[in-house]
This record gives sequence, structure tokens and C-alpha cells, in this order.
Amino acid sequence: MPAREMRMEMFLRALLKRDFSRAKAHLEKLQKMAGPDEWGRGYGKAINGFMSAIKDNDPNALIVQLIGEHDREKAEKLLEHFQGILEHEFRDEYEKGYYTAWVEFLKAYLSQKTLS
Repeated sequence: MPAREMRMEMFLRALLKRDFSRAKAHLEKLQKMAGPDEWGRGYGKAINGFMSAIKDNDPNALIVQLIGEHDREKAEKLLEHFQGILEHEFRDEYEKGYYTAWVEFLKAYLSQKTLS
């Protein structure tokens, strides 16, 4: 498993445990791995959004709904949807980074044993 995907899994686990100090450390490492370019900025925007929404327990946030429902089928459909978006040639680097973060987050989420 690539380093960024492993780090995403650790980030997800910390978020699921609501251990925000550990999640923040993983988030910072993910941002460093993603880099400062447009792609990295999009990736960073997504992971910061994941953390903010979960920390605030925002009921309107897709990520909060997904985690609260434990719905494997919904997560798989979202993963497929976001992977499809990444295949669009007209997407800019910022969008590609943003949706890559979603894809990696959903893959890590679907790999959790509690969803089996």
C-alpha cells in the first residue's frame, strides 16, 4: 500500500475515534505528501473539510452522513462516482486533487472491518 494511502487510513481511524489531535498530525503529513501545487491544494481542501465536518458533527456534510449510516453500498457508489469524475479530462489539477482525497478516504473507509 502506498504511503499516502496508509496515512489516509490512519487519518480516518483517528477521525472515527474522534481523536482530533492525532487526526491533525496525520492531516499535516498528508498535506506535506500532497505538496503545495494546485493538486495538493485541492487534496488539502478535501481532507481539511473531512476533519472540520466530523469535528463539528455537521449533519448536512456528506462525510458525517456516510460515517453515521455505516452504509457500505452508499460508500461504494460514492467511490465509483468520484473515480468517474477523476476520469474527466476537463478537470483541473485542483479538482483532481480534491477528488483523489475523496477516493482515498472512501477506499480506507471501505477497508474498515466494522463495515464488513
